[in-house]
Amino acid sequence: MTMETSTAAKKAEKIVAVKGMNDILPPSVPRTERLPDSALWQWFESVVRTVLARYGYQYLLTPIVEPTALFVRGLGEVTDIVEKEMYSFVDSMNDDRLTLRPEATAGIVRAMIEHNALYNGPLRLWTVGPMFRHERPQKGRYRQFHQLDVEALGFAGPDVDAEMILVARALWRELGLVEGRDVRLELNSLGQPEERKAHREALVRYLEQHATVLDAEAQRRLHSNPLRILDSKVPAMQPVIEGAPRLIDFLGEASRAHFDAVRAMLDAVGLEYRVNPRLVRGMDYYNLTVFEWVTDQLGSQGTVCGGGRYDGLIAQLGGKPAPAVGFGLGIERLLLLLQELKVAVPDHAPDAYAVVPAGVPLPQVAATLEALRAAGVRVVQHAGGPDGPGSMKSQFKKADGSGARYALVFGPDELAQGQVTVKSLRDGTGAQALRPLADAASWAASLR
Repeated sequence: MTMETSTAAKKAEKIVAVKGMNDILPPSVPRTERLPDSALWQWFESVVRTVLARYGYQYLLTPIVEPTALFVRGLGEVTDIVEKEMYSFVDSMNDDRLTLRPEATAGIVRAMIEHNALYNGPLRLWTVGPMFRHERPQKGRYRQFHQLDVEALGFAGPDVDAEMILVARALWRELGLVEGRDVRLELNSLGQPEERKAHREALVRYLEQHATVLDAEAQRRLHSNPLRILDSKVPAMQPVIEGAPRLIDFLGEASRAHFDAVRAMLDAVGLEYRVNPRLVRGMDYYNLTVFEWVTDQLGSQGTVCGGGRYDGLIAQLGGKPAPAVGFGLGIERLLLLLQELKVAVPDHAPDAYAVVPAGVPLPQVAATLEALRAAGVRVVQHAGGPDGPGSMKSQFKKADGSGARYALVFGPDELAQGQVTVKSLRDGTGAQALRPLADAASWAASLR
């Protein structure tokens, strides 16, 4: 093989996406994996915008790349994310250590500190976007995944803890999920740092007495992050974990009162939950209320939403001390759950499909379709190739495949009379009616 042939072969080599980073494709594009299509994503995002507007949350965006130190300081050096999962690199321009964000909260807090955003009072915020973690891809767990993140900064009371949980419940209801059946709420309190310290000391003493049962990972964490041992799913360790000291038993009066107040508000609105004393969450910054919404429908990937209070993080990242609470929701995992449960989603098909025979005056067609679109009609125009638009039969086949409820037939005879034929495609009758081109806005509503 000559050098020229070799170079040509390399240029023709197929390039595919990075493993664990997926394309979100339109419904019309066949997929090799059972991943949610873009229409489902669009519907989910529209529901999010509607629900969060009801609760007074404002939208923001933060960079995908942040200083590595932000996550080391914010999440904790001995968390799985920092130790194993971050995509970090050194910027060749200035030797800065940078990281693709593995979660959203730290970046939001950094932005609020940098812009002195709490100067005029507390804020309710939300964002949505891609996150990155270097881990083994599996169903519902990817290297690039997308997250909805909802945060309330500057609010200290238990009422906002309960509000966070109720925002999630409102999302479930709008999406057609039933709390208690499709998703369940688990709740716990981590107390305050001094209470966690007392519990940590008791936990370490207890685990040291059972060190022979601990696996290598648990032994490594025994003195650096013993709370994470309680998250272990290793079967042989479960009896030891079940017998371990419970953090909830170390709570002081104020922490208990805060937790009881959250529970009272959830009880008042009839929201069922389970207090799970082993629920600790994966980041070091949490205190007081923590919660997870879980499901049995996705195998081992049971958590679809989780969060809690993190009153110390703003000061930890260099800001003026202020309380905060929030949650993160894995979008891919939630959309897989919707698919698994066969939740009905709105139809994203166009209202109409324009059938355009060869030889008709296209400017006249374009003007009519623009008038309909301006009136709110979703209409797709059949586009021809170098050999023309194709036969009427093939165009009607595409019209039917588009899911449109009507075909707009711009035949030469109709156009000569200043009209278009509107043909029903979905009611089984194939009923037709002539409509005037000059006043498209007057009949546009009948297509929607």
